[in-house]
Amino acid sequence: MTRPQEEQATDRYSTLSALLKAAGDPLRLEVLRVLSQGSYGVLELCRIFDMRQPALSHHLKVLANAELVTRRREGNSLFYRRQAGGPLQQQLFAEIDALPIKPEHLPGLEAVASEREQASRRFFADYSNRFREQQELIADYGVYGPQVAELLQPGQCALEVGPGEGQFLAELAPRFEKVVALDLAEAMLERSRAFADKHGLGNIEFVLGDTSEVATRKLLADVVVVNMVLHHTPDPALILSDLAGALNPGGQLLVTELQQHQQDWARDACGDLWLGFEPEQLQQYATSAGLQPGRSIYSALRNGFQIQIREFLKAD
Repeated sequence: MTRPQEEQATDRYSTLSALLKAAGDPLRLEVLRVLSQGSYGVLELCRIFDMRQPALSHHLKVLANAELVTRRREGNSLFYRRQAGGPLQQQLFAEIDALPIKPEHLPGLEAVASEREQASRRFFADYSNRFREQQELIADYGVYGPQVAELLQPGQCALEVGPGEGQFLAELAPRFEKVVALDLAEAMLERSRAFADKHGLGNIEFVLGDTSEVATRKLLADVVVVNMVLHHTPDPALILSDLAGALNPGGQLLVTELQQHQQDWARDACGDLWLGFEPEQLQQYATSAGLQPGRSIYSALRNGFQIQIREFLKAD
């Protein structure tokens, strides 16, 4: 064995050793299970696990050294999410995700999700008049709207979650017999309703509520569209799970989102709870919801942001 090969083998042994050490602790496995739900700050994880920060930070450092989690700084806080790795990491994640989250961790998870949702509601209630201006700092509708429209498959009913200013409703209304516009902020729903009235879009039903409303109303759609919404929501995985349940067999879910970035100012200026998503993370959410990946479009913007348009399909 040549020296470069010896060095590679040594590095591989070290990597495997770190991974197995990290996976050899039950608490660290529980942390990885919770992180399957999304990205969490250190203080949020301390609340979920009822632990002091120094102790939990040690476990997170071990997981990071084993390349099982990745961390990013947002303002003064460190946020952790699972890291997409090789086959061994993916097999480990699959085994962990087959286990239920322990009941003692559920109240903390629910509290964190509730606080994030309240923060999002406050933002849209206070800044609805400035939302379009702020959103255009990141990605103007014209950048992604026409591309999403080109991916629409035919059907009878379409659902748009978070219609915002209502612009995409003008694409949906002529293509479908019925369109449902769902938003949890009354101020934003009023703006999309005003857009529909101005443009004579008469086949749209406006619904105030979150995505749990689709199950309550037993709503089924052939196409569901979620444009630039998930990074404002406290639990993107739950959103996609709710929407998968609202799809007819053979139905199509179209998601437009930011790719992961480090521009912290978007949190305060635009009400962002997430600084984008890795493509693998969105696919993991969709797959866990029972959807299959379809077409994808990726584009870079001049201001440093990147857009991903993802299609997910429900088995026929």
